[in-house]
Amino acid sequence: MRNLTIAAVAAATLTSGAAFADTTLKMATIEPSLGQAITMATFANVVNGHLDGIQIEVAGGGAATVHQLETARGNLDMYMASPTIYTFISKGVAMYKNEPDAAEVSKNLALLMWFPYGQYHYAVRGDSDIEFLDDIEGTTVFLGPAGGGAFNAAKGWIEATTGLVAGEDYEAITANWATGFQSFLDGKIDMYVNGCIDPCQQFIQFTETESIRFIGPESHEGEAVTKFLGNFRYLAEIPSGQYANQANTGPVISNDTAVGIGVRADLDEETIYQVTKAFWDNVGGITSDAPWAKALSLEFAVQSLADMPLHPGAARYYKEVGVLK
Repeated sequence: MRNLTIAAVAAATLTSGAAFADTTLKMATIEPSLGQAITMATFANVVNGHLDGIQIEVAGGGAATVHQLETARGNLDMYMASPTIYTFISKGVAMYKNEPDAAEVSKNLALLMWFPYGQYHYAVRGDSDIEFLDDIEGTTVFLGPAGGGAFNAAKGWIEATTGLVAGEDYEAITANWATGFQSFLDGKIDMYVNGCIDPCQQFIQFTETESIRFIGPESHEGEAVTKFLGNFRYLAEIPSGQYANQANTGPVISNDTAVGIGVRADLDEETIYQVTKAFWDNVGGITSDAPWAKALSLEFAVQSLADMPLHPGAARYYKEVGVLK
């Protein structure tokens, strides 16, 4: 899978009444080792294998919030979308409040598909005495890069379900994804958090030599949890038996959300139609090499979230297969 995240991937498109033309689409995604980046690179790889004439060049690294703005401005073609950051750019708020053109250029953003971000895995060593999130008081944890979306989601889930506050009741280290995972491998922190679709690369690596336990809160009910989930998050279970040395004997409740592949709205309709079709018509062939791909579905892909419009080319395909009216 690692090779998928760094490959320059070929794909193709038709033009009405004309031969295929060589086209390059620039896709930007997040840290290449993360599940969402692997999903996007796999998307490009599948398209590459079944179309001629388009090259999707995948570049990993950087922030999705920046990629979104660059796509809207026409400097990128494809990026990792999310309902939350699309809401922010369309209103010109949060990280976009100092970008005067944000709301206007957001009109040049459209959706190709949504897919699950992946359950947030709150992981401790299998022999740890931490059995629930409620037990992390006084510990040191990695929630994600400080200030990022993953950090805020993990921090919010913990506070909503346990009342524990980062920086007051436990220490959340400041680190990037690679350093945070290495800190867990080295035993320097008590808990490591990563949202991904099972099986996740980091946990496969960890359980080659050590046991792991995924933990949830003692209770996931209440007004604070409902508020945390809001419109774009939902409850999800982490199953047992996903990894060789997984200590859990039953499912663990957690949270999940949707992310997606966003595109420039002004990209040619036929191009996006052919790219969308190439992926969904052939994704079933990769589930043995990428078992997490079983979590992808057409129904999930076409959800209406944050009023982000489907690209006309993608909508055309979804109508043809009957998941969109």
